[in-house]
Amino acid sequence: MDIKVRVWRQAGPSAAGKMVTYDVKGISPDASFLEMIDVLNETLILGGDDPIAFDHDCREGICGACSMVINGVAHGPEKATTTCQLHMRKFSDGDVIDVEPWRAAAFPVIKDLVVDRSAFDKIIQAGGYITAPTGTAPDAHATPVPKKDADAAFEAATCIGCGACVAACPNGSSMLFTAAKIAHLGLMPQGQPERDSRVIDMLQAQDDAGFGGCTNAGECTTVCPKGIPLSLIGRLNSDYRKAITTR
Repeated sequence: MDIKVRVWRQAGPSAAGKMVTYDVKGISPDASFLEMIDVLNETLILGGDDPIAFDHDCREGICGACSMVINGVAHGPEKATTTCQLHMRKFSDGDVIDVEPWRAAAFPVIKDLVVDRSAFDKIIQAGGYITAPTGTAPDAHATPVPKKDADAAFEAATCIGCGACVAACPNGSSMLFTAAKIAHLGLMPQGQPERDSRVIDMLQAQDDAGFGGCTNAGECTTVCPKGIPLSLIGRLNSDYRKAITTR
């Protein structure tokens, strides 16, 4: 495949950025999108140019590091798929592909396609934990958990914190991320002691980090590579209403 790639290039946080067009030739349809960027970067390096900076780690759809808006869609055209698991067979020979970083006030660009997502860490630090006594681990069956609750908690816990929900949201809101982190603890018996303080503190940290408000546009769950459901935001709102009336 021969394609054109228009990539957002930005030398640093305070530098002006622009879209730069590159020709990429001879790409296998079986190559991943990140492998295509690797090939392009090799060409740039051999030509004495600065390679495109982008986040990546596991390349298995697990870590949430890869973060690109491809043709206006966070993670690209294939649903429930991270950028690293997107393959070039989803595109056609001769295509022009636009590649941009996450766009959100809370995710400032560091360089090119790399953004600072440490705002997510601040939300987790505010309440994404449980109180547990020290010592040996309890027996696995010591605290029975209904299967319905366990399944729902596991579904919420599949969130990999990639930030696609924020990039897709017209308000730059992180409500789906925050809701998933609150739900996967709040659904379990071990998460009950901090349940009220957790939702209040994590939402406050979200606001302090500069994320926008949620207006239920639903774009977040559409692009989420793990399919986190929008219903978790409703659960978060319910927990918040209860927490502020009892605190």
